[in-house]
Amino acid sequence: MREVFFRAWRNYREQRSLEEMERVIVNIALRHPEYHDVLDNPSRHEDRDYLPESGQTNPFLHMALHIAVHEQLSTARPTGIREAYQALLKRFDDTHTAEHQMMECLAQTLWQAQRQHEASSEADYLACLGHRAAAR
Repeated sequence: MREVFFRAWRNYREQRSLEEMERVIVNIALRHPEYHDVLDNPSRHEDRDYLPESGQTNPFLHMALHIAVHEQLSTARPTGIREAYQALLKRFDDTHTAEHQMMECLAQTLWQAQRQHEASSEADYLACLGHRAAAR
């Protein structure tokens, strides 16, 4: 999967035409300049482990969560996701911050499902988004 990120970034840097998913990846990467060095140096980062216990954020997981949110919004799945996003936008008044709130809920929901060895719960995910939108 990392190669997809590297290829999209390389094509962008070389001003080649981009496929639709490459455009999505590049747009996400452009909002994260802290990942540009990673994307510019595939040989240093293609096999690197990012350990949360060391305080490291995995840039590929982070960007993949952005992609997941993008896909959810573009397909309106799960039902109610666009309304939840609008509520987050109303609270935070910033698309990137709203996406990050969604990503945290998504990651939490996926982690919980994995921990319990069951399918992720759309209801739990949407409830988490609702709590974040309503919190003051």
